[in-house]
Amino acid sequence: MLPYIFAEKKGIHIIDLNKTVECLQETAAAMKQIARSGKKILFVGTKKQAKDIVNESARRVNMPFVTERWLGGMLTNFNTVRKSVKKMQSIEKMLGDGSFDSITKKERLTLSRDKDKMEKVLGGIAQLGRVPAALFIVDIGHEHIALAEAKKLNILTFGVVDTNCDPNKVDFAIPANDDATKSIAIVTNYLTAAIAEGLAERQAAKDDDVEDSGNDDNEKKAARLEAEANAEGGRSRGGRGRGGNTGGGGTGGAGGGGGQRRRTTGGGGGNRGGGGGRR
Repeated sequence: MLPYIFAEKKGIHIIDLNKTVECLQETAAAMKQIARSGKKILFVGTKKQAKDIVNESARRVNMPFVTERWLGGMLTNFNTVRKSVKKMQSIEKMLGDGSFDSITKKERLTLSRDKDKMEKVLGGIAQLGRVPAALFIVDIGHEHIALAEAKKLNILTFGVVDTNCDPNKVDFAIPANDDATKSIAIVTNYLTAAIAEGLAERQAAKDDDVEDSGNDDNEKKAARLEAEANAEGGRSRGGRGRGGNTGGGGTGGAGGGGGQRRRTTGGGGGNRGGGGGRR
């Protein structure tokens, strides 16, 4: 932590706030990019000072969180944890559809207690369908199990690091006091705002893609209708041309036949006239 310490006074190390601002901006940019890509960031803060702040901030941006107790293997044994989450959700479903009416009071009470216990520990990760892309940890010394599991799975880590911790253990360290509620609130709210901005940009890009695809569909439809209209017009013109040729041939044949009849009649008259002269 030596690069991040400004001075020491009466045995208390004072953190350099300029370094804190730099690290905070760098961490916010990375979190914003992750949120924009649609991936999840798991908020971890089980300390008494951080519980409420982490819970509220994670809910604000619809991110998973752990604020009660970090279960061993929550990441490395994620499939087993998901089974417990599904069991909790099935109990909630039974409570909602009235299935509890067909069981005894003792069984109903036992299931309700199990559900409350699991809700307390697993409620924050109930909507987490797969291993998160990153972890945001308040006090990496207190949450050393979560940090070790994330490192084992090569998960990106962000952490609030105090003077009694090693900043090299996390990928993005934020030098700050992790024991003061106000300090935790300032850092967490700043990062939450960056995540919210990334989610807003993702939604805007998605809306633009939908609009562009709709315009492309309209253009294709218009082109198809135009092609069909041109084809229909070509067939109509071809039918009119064939009808004109047929009419001309019939008239000419009739005219030729009439001329032949006139010539035959004239010749017969001449023969008759010749016969009369001989008489």
